[in-house]
Amino acid sequence: MSNFVAVDLGGLGIDPAFRETIFAHLRETALMTSSTSTATPLRHAFDGRVADVKSPKSDINALILDYLTMEGYPKAAAKFSKEANLKPQQEDPTINSRQQIQHAIHTGDIETAITALNELDPEILDKDPQLHFSLLRLQLVELIRQCNGGDTNPALDFATKKLAPRAVMNTDFLKDLEKTMALLFFPHDNLQPELAALLHSDLRRNTAIKVNEAVLVRQTQRREAAIRNLVRMRAWAETSVRAKKKGDLPDRIELGLNGDDNDYLEGVHENGHEPMITT
Repeated sequence: MSNFVAVDLGGLGIDPAFRETIFAHLRETALMTSSTSTATPLRHAFDGRVADVKSPKSDINALILDYLTMEGYPKAAAKFSKEANLKPQQEDPTINSRQQIQHAIHTGDIETAITALNELDPEILDKDPQLHFSLLRLQLVELIRQCNGGDTNPALDFATKKLAPRAVMNTDFLKDLEKTMALLFFPHDNLQPELAALLHSDLRRNTAIKVNEAVLVRQTQRREAAIRNLVRMRAWAETSVRAKKKGDLPDRIELGLNGDDNDYLEGVHENGHEPMITT
């Protein structure tokens, strides 16, 4: 098997949208550091060498459990730890709050997310003006989305009261605000890519990730799940080998994030190894 890690979460009853979010996070991390070709290769000898390296199922399962815990999915983490016969990680008092906040952001309820975040720790937004502005701008985007072709006063009032005072003190904030306000003047079904990106679900997702990381940092925990670092390390290693022209590598090495290989989640009750330490 030539994949870095191949997992199938379908058997856990996890929501397909959430499952795709996991894979999207990891693909994005890899693409930021990998320069591999997009050509579809033939079977390469390298694939056979990789297939001979068998990662313990317990290690893969521990990475998945760590991801679910760090990203704020307590129910999925609890179910997976039971299915994989793993001891749950140390209880995180913020995990339920982080899940609620992220869910609110993903559904466009930014006001609820901000309120919940302030209830959890009011100093997070006070000490991070960039994050606070990002949330407020996203809230403005949601207001503009709702008033498309209708009453624009709620969006204008919000921008004037909540965003303009911050924008006049920061040129980057001002540029972001001006770009967002441009959504009021163009039909949303015919926007330039730069403006269309503001209405794409990626903006919600990326903002939710930043908020989750901010909470983890305040709680003196790691900023992100261990698997993200491993994906970056794997991409860095590949890029380094290609740059030095050492080794015989295929044109493209799959990351194995398409759920097409069930090897790692078969027989998870027969670990045979101690779980990998990820904290």
